[in-house]
Amino acid sequence: MRSLRSLPFRPLLVALLLGLALPAAAVVTETAEQPTLKVTTVSGEEWSLAAQRGNWVVVNFWATWCSPCLAEMPDIDEFDQSRDDVTVIGLAFEEIELDDLRSFLEAHPVQYAIAWVDTWNPPADFAEPRGLPTTYLIDPEGRRARQFVGPVTGKELAQAIDVAKRAASAPGKDAPAADEPAETAASQ
Repeated sequence: MRSLRSLPFRPLLVALLLGLALPAAAVVTETAEQPTLKVTTVSGEEWSLAAQRGNWVVVNFWATWCSPCLAEMPDIDEFDQSRDDVTVIGLAFEEIELDDLRSFLEAHPVQYAIAWVDTWNPPADFAEPRGLPTTYLIDPEGRRARQFVGPVTGKELAQAIDVAKRAASAPGKDAPAADEPAETAASQ
């Protein structure tokens, strides 16, 4: 019987075991309380979350292949257009060529900014989405106010803004827990 030392795949086995012993690449599992975000939109403009201070910001992770994402886009677009105090950024979270994304957006236009984010290098201050769509509501001071997992409507976003405003203005009251995903109509 041959010993392990004489097996031809020994270097491969050693490399595999060493690889398992090394720490895995860090995956962000929780969104920062006051996240930062700088992206380049598909139209080539720089977009920064910090530049949106004073407005409520909707950060929507989506993908072209995601049916619930596509279904919510017109409602989010209408919500964005109806509110002067809201800015929306759509983050296409998928492996797609930029030209293909632009073509898709020509067929499915929205007025809000869209940027592509690398699934292998997602925005550092946002938890990697565990499902799409995933939407974050950021308050005018830049703090995470709410997270939605699953499709969201303009009505739900408006309600979340109203709740956050009431919580912020109530003396001695803390804002609702922002780290727990909100239930949406689709998840009920």
